[in-house]
Amino acid sequence: MEKVKFATALLFPGQGSQKVGMGKTLCEESAEARAVFEEADDALGFSLSKLCFSGDEAQLALTANTQPAILTTSIATLRALEARVDLRVGLAMGHSLGEFSALVAAQALRFGDAVKIVRLRGEAMQEAVEPGVGAMAAIIGAQLDELEAVCAEVAGEEIVAPANENGGGQTVVAGHAGAVARLVAAAKERRWRAIPLKVSAPFHCSLMAPAAARLAVALEQIEVSPMRFPVVSNVEAEANQNEARVKALLVEQVTHRVRWEASVRKALHMGIETAYEVGHGNVLRGLVKRISKDITVTSLSSTTDFDVLDVRA
Repeated sequence: MEKVKFATALLFPGQGSQKVGMGKTLCEESAEARAVFEEADDALGFSLSKLCFSGDEAQLALTANTQPAILTTSIATLRALEARVDLRVGLAMGHSLGEFSALVAAQALRFGDAVKIVRLRGEAMQEAVEPGVGAMAAIIGAQLDELEAVCAEVAGEEIVAPANENGGGQTVVAGHAGAVARLVAAAKERRWRAIPLKVSAPFHCSLMAPAAARLAVALEQIEVSPMRFPVVSNVEAEANQNEARVKALLVEQVTHRVRWEASVRKALHMGIETAYEVGHGNVLRGLVKRISKDITVTSLSSTTDFDVLDVRA
């Protein structure tokens, strides 16, 4: 893949960036954003907009709700941004769920299809493992090869493996609860920081195989269109602009680690110097900052944020 013509990237957040109230002000100020939420409500058959704007935090945090909520907020933000700024995008990338937002931005997936697919994806990931069977933890300060060796050492008959390579020395692991607990103990012995995470399932590990199978079946019914610009896939950390590969990469992503640090370095290699984090929150800006100071990331979630852009994108 050659270097991109325009050194601007779009970054889309994943699960964990949700918060009740997200998108509300944006929809009050933007007809384009409001239309996206209305389309999501129609596609899903319930008021996702009400859940996002004024719902219960615990309900929003349910994986089956969180995933369509974040996708919808991200695309609503994008549509409002596109109405005001002449975006010249070189590539897009998203963290886990955010890869779907990136594919919608690249016009590979229709939004109405994507929001239904991620609703199913969330349900499938939640149901793949019984509550209490799996766990996740953030490990800080470990080299990846060392962490992989310790995972293999403590796993025994169970599964524990890196799930998110977030950069800046932070790696999230996932697997059976017992194996994750043993890894946390082993990490502390090595003076690594280990933080158990409050999650509903062990995402991005082989325990998610049933969810991947369900997603594969659902994607068979979805049309993938030619892509306006490449999307860096989580699985390969490579820029893909071949629509024929999109479905397989999305299915594989469910059981494989999110290679975010390598994805950011790929963007750098392709000439990216500026990026916009599109959607609620600024998690990705923080992750990118820990990986490299050579990409300037601006987080955009409101029309006020759009107004402070100094140049046409």
